[in-house]
Amino acid sequence: MLLKEETKPFNSSKYFFELKYDGIRALIFCNKKELKIQSRNQQDITHLFPELQNIKKMVHTNTIFDGEIIIMDEGKPSFSKIQARLHLKNTKKMSQLSKKQPVTFMAFDILYEKKDLTQYPLLKRKEYLSAYSDNDYFIKTKVIEKEGIRLFKNVQKFALEGIVAKNKNSTYHINERTDDFIKIKNTQRDEFLIGGYIEKKNGILSLALGEYIDTKFYYVGQVSIGPKVQKYQQIKAQKPSRNFFVDFSKPIHFVKPVISCHIIYLERTKNNHLRHPVWQEIKEGD
Repeated sequence: MLLKEETKPFNSSKYFFELKYDGIRALIFCNKKELKIQSRNQQDITHLFPELQNIKKMVHTNTIFDGEIIIMDEGKPSFSKIQARLHLKNTKKMSQLSKKQPVTFMAFDILYEKKDLTQYPLLKRKEYLSAYSDNDYFIKTKVIEKEGIRLFKNVQKFALEGIVAKNKNSTYHINERTDDFIKIKNTQRDEFLIGGYIEKKNGILSLALGEYIDTKFYYVGQVSIGPKVQKYQQIKAQKPSRNFFVDFSKPIHFVKPVISCHIIYLERTKNNHLRHPVWQEIKEGD
């Protein structure tokens, strides 16, 4: 089931509110003998997380859980660490990390338990899920009633990813995006300078963004815009220039960083790059 996105939190007695965890969305198919983990794009990622085989011990029949695979770091989920696990190819390294830095499956839904549960309302599916006890590798997400705004304020306070509002009476809409499940991200907004671009199909510009730190111009990421954006022509009219970036040298159309823009993004990575940057508005710098 896919999530619709809104920008502002809300209160409602019709919805459950849960934390949005910064990890990998996955389905777990299991029984006493077998367990398979499937990513959102239907890739089999079972081999990457051997520690989650422990979930087989919890079930008594064919069962499907929906949830998020996370790794905790300094008290909150670490997207960079879970991404690193996704790209591992060394089996020995996988085994080592599964013991040294194990993942946790944050279960927020159950779709099957001896029978199909997807047409049951969420309230009923949560009752089925409540029969499973939390442990080191399987934790049920906590639900807040009515007060989505209060939960979102706590998310902002602790710099977490966001919240999800779920209609208590919603059935499970497979591969559909509806108003029944709504995500509200805890985004940040900053101003950056455009240091170059690549022109792609249909006139789309992929802009290289940067910022000055102690007189040096550092790359922070890329964002795409289309021809309908107000300052599109102004960007394209910029004369080619030298590369002002001190840490970016890919072959692009470099321009003098004089045009600034406001970007909404989720967070900065450890190398100071923007996660999920989105163009908001643009203005010419002084």
